[in-house]
Amino acid sequence: MKITTKLWIGVGALIILSPLGLIIPDHFKAGSAWGEWGADEMQKLVGYVPKGLEKLSGLWKAPMPDYAFKGWEEKPLAGLSIAYIASAVIGILTCIAVAFLLAKFLSWKRKEK
Repeated sequence: MKITTKLWIGVGALIILSPLGLIIPDHFKAGSAWGEWGADEMQKLVGYVPKGLEKLSGLWKAPMPDYAFKGWEEKPLAGLSIAYIASAVIGILTCIAVAFLLAKFLSWKRKEK
């Protein structure tokens, strides 16, 4: 088996396992996944919002907040799991496209010299 085939099998397995970040916290009634807190959740957890987080929290708005499609926030766990998988696929395809374009750009610059 080629190394690239093993890579894609591993990536596929990670895509399928991505809903665990949603299922495990829900199963243990833990709230959101560790480290994925916004300013409002940080206020609830520790009683204040760090100045850096407060200052930078409005800087970036995620294209798929909470890894779900717009309007899917209140769907049952199975629907949200599908959104998590779709989010993983979209993220991986975006990373591949950026890497491919960067490689093309860098090889194009090298050919000119």
